[in-house]
Parts: sequence; C-alpha cells; structure tokens
Amino acid sequence: MNDHTHSTSKGVVNAGAVDTGTVDSSAVRTWLVGLQRQIVNALEAEDGSRFREDPWQRESVAKSEQSKQSEPVEKPALTGGGGLTCILEGGALLERGGIGFSNVSGTRLPPSATAARPQLVGRHWEAMGVSLVLHPRNPYIPTVHLNVRFFVAQPVEGSGEEPIWWFGGGMDLTPYYGFEEDAAHFHRTCADALKPFGADTYPRFKAWCDDYFFLKHRGEPRGIGGVFFDDLAEPDFATARRGHEYGERERSWQALRRGRYVEFNLVWDRGTLFGLQSGGRTESILMSMPPGVQWAYDHHPEPGSPEALLLSHYLVPRKWV
Repeated sequence: MNDHTHSTSKGVVNAGAVDTGTVDSSAVRTWLVGLQRQIVNALEAEDGSRFREDPWQRESVAKSEQSKQSEPVEKPALTGGGGLTCILEGGALLERGGIGFSNVSGTRLPPSATAARPQLVGRHWEAMGVSLVLHPRNPYIPTVHLNVRFFVAQPVEGSGEEPIWWFGGGMDLTPYYGFEEDAAHFHRTCADALKPFGADTYPRFKAWCDDYFFLKHRGEPRGIGGVFFDDLAEPDFATARRGHEYGERERSWQALRRGRYVEFNLVWDRGTLFGLQSGGRTESILMSMPPGVQWAYDHHPEPGSPEALLLSHYLVPRKWV
C-alpha cells in the first residue's frame, strides 16, 4: 500500500484527514474489498482478459532480525495481516495491470512513517488500502496510478490517549504522448469529484500531487499530476486512444519514459519505502513496475517531435481547469 504523506516547501501535509476517537475498521475493510472487486470487474470487461488472483497471508509473528550482540532483539515492525493481489499481464489493453488490497498490522512503525508523525512512535498500528497501477500496451494511452488507504494507530497501553486515524488517497496520470483534451478531461473529472468538499480542495490536492510526483534527481515531473482524494474517477480517453496506431518508435519512447516511472517508485516513493521497511510482501509492493523499460544515456528527443512536445508542453506545471 502506498503512503502519500507529502513533504513540501510549506512543511509536512497529508492528503487525508487525521482524526482521533473510535472508528469501525471492519466497515472500512468491507468497502475497500468491494472497491477492488468493482475495478477488477470493469477492467476485465474492457480488456477481455481475466486477472490472476493471488491471495497472501502474513504469519502471525514475523521473523525479527537476530542480534549478534547481547542487547535485546527489537520487536518486528509487521506482525500480521494479508491481502489479495490481482494481476493481469499480456492483455489486449493492459500490458500489465495490478490492483492490490492489503490489510496489515504491526507493533511499531518504520522510520518512513514516524519521521513525519513522531506522535505515532510506540503505537500498534493497522493499515489497509487498495492500490492500482495500469500500464497500457498502446503508447498513446497513459499509465494510471490510484490508491485509497486507511490507517489507525492505537495508543500505548495506559497512556489515556485516543487512537489516531485517517483516510488518504489519490490518483495521477503519466502520459507518453500529450493530448490537450485528455489532460483537461482528467483534471476536470478530478475537480468535479472534489467540488462537494470545498472550492479550495482540488487546487490544494493538485499542488500536493505535483510536488510529490517529481523526480528531484532529474528535475522533472513523472507525469501531468492529479489529486489525492478518497474515491475513484474514471476518465474515458483509454477507449478513445485504444485504436491509435503506433510502431517501434512509439514503443521505444514509451519504454524510456517508463524508466522514469521505475526511478520514482524505487528512489522517492514513500509507499514503497514503507512497505519494504515494514516487512511487507515484495511481489505486491513491486506490482506497480512496468513490464519492460529502457534507459539511454543523455537521451533527448528530436526538437519539434511529439516526444519533445510531451516534455515542453505537458510535463510542466499547468492549470488544466
């Protein structure tokens, strides 16, 4: 599950709302499981292929690292839980698509979580969510990422404190070729979904998304951004671009840009770091990786080409709606 607590120039912010008090985590789990099934069914109908379903379960007590010295062994970060990973590879529409549900718990949080929220240190925790990444075969269809998650940290026994819990989530778009109408439609759909929550919600969530999905080591964004919110918007440009003809040139450019996707997930993404540090399931954590990538030394597209237009016109901060 991805964790999108963001560190910006204005400080640490979070896509979801933090609260204290009682919460029915079983009701949240039921909703998330239903959301995963809804998305799987819709994509199977669109692609014509079936997702492979891979249920997994953590042992009730995870193995801890054995200390070579006489000091006490640190308790494991992750003690239980499981999930369901749904994966489709080699489909007509999706070259690779993964939709994962996870529900894990532990006795202590990894540094990637407590660095932004020191009040969580020492608390038992539970996290659950649905995360998806869709890598289409056709280079004219963008890669889509979405996640929605719930987190609760129980108080230290005897402290008299309340549980701390919140929801968070969001989605972003990574095109390989730019289409003005597609980008505007995507952001307009996101903005419309957030209208009931206040006029300033979309601009704030868009800004946090733009800030987060940025490859600092290259000085460029991963894609055209999106927002963070707790529901799913379904843009229809995949159907519109599905029949767009392409060849080796477009596939090669797609593979080069997918390399940027891999770089972000392995170098900057807090969700990947959280999963690996907390002893999460590697196959499920890395299901977001594209099926094939390329790297070329100091590659620059031909000036005036559609590939160059993506970099100059689309992968820059813009107000789409």
